[in-house]
Amino acid sequence: MSLRVAVIGAGYFAQFHHAAWDRLQGAELVAIADLDAERAAEAAARYGVPAFTDYSAMLDAVAPDLVDIATPPASHLELVTAVSARGLPAICQKPLAPGYEEALAVVEAAERAGSLLVVHENFRFQPWYREMHRLITARQLGALHGVAFRLRPGDGQGAGAYLDRQPYFQQMERFLVHETAIHFIDTFRYLLGEVSGVMARLRRLNPHIAGEDAGLVVFEFAAGQTGLFDGNRLNDHVAENTRLTMGEMWLEGSAGILRLDGMGRLWWKPHGGPEAMHDYARSDDGFAGDSVYALQGHVLAHLRGEGPVENTAREYLRNLEIEEAIYRSARENRYIWL
Repeated sequence: MSLRVAVIGAGYFAQFHHAAWDRLQGAELVAIADLDAERAAEAAARYGVPAFTDYSAMLDAVAPDLVDIATPPASHLELVTAVSARGLPAICQKPLAPGYEEALAVVEAAERAGSLLVVHENFRFQPWYREMHRLITARQLGALHGVAFRLRPGDGQGAGAYLDRQPYFQQMERFLVHETAIHFIDTFRYLLGEVSGVMARLRRLNPHIAGEDAGLVVFEFAAGQTGLFDGNRLNDHVAENTRLTMGEMWLEGSAGILRLDGMGRLWWKPHGGPEAMHDYARSDDGFAGDSVYALQGHVLAHLRGEGPVENTAREYLRNLEIEEAIYRSARENRYIWL
């Protein structure tokens, strides 16, 4: 029996949600809602499902088993509250809310109703990070002591930056960390464990946007490792598609270095030996290694009783606490303990 899924949202990124639900065995996409009637109709027609502009009318009409919220963050409190009040589990796109206090309200709305809420944080489901996690767990890197990520998607230059995909990026007063680096806060925690402190320097390079688009963040982890996020959205990196990995990563341990390049390839250099490509399974479908499909399949498996779920909304709040500490560090020009 398939799980009936309704999606709220038909914007740029929601297309990856729709396509993944359509492909997933055990799921049935039953409706799409969006405030933009034309956009909703176009997306719904692609999958032969009804379109709605009123999400409540959609929920009444199709009685889904799961709701996938793929809308901008300012709408999430209203939508999660309404969906949870119906006793329905939900997946909610990140950022969870414009700020921490509202994100907490989103989480508490679901908890009061006793409904499952999972944050759609798909970067940790990208195949290169799943493989990194497997290799760390297998101790191939030895004692892990550091991680570094260099973000260079190259899509943030000039007055037209982001307008072709997600124009609201230009008006976000908190941008690089709140919208983009939050992915790597979560991914760093997935790979190295809990963060115990941060130090940050943030700045705006493109004068045509409201928020910061460049920065350096140093992480300290509870187990003693260190991390570096070095990001700007103006420059690019070596890749056929600079949005595939968004940049390059280095994981360092006592046994050697594991490097992620812009094509999604992993390279292993044992200490004292030559670097060679590490072969592993990855997909070119969907978004960034088919990570949207992987995340949604993970939630689907949990709802079928096939294991625990990652990134519940309550767990995800820790990422937002770290985000707040990063902004505070940059504002106050000091190290922040968590």
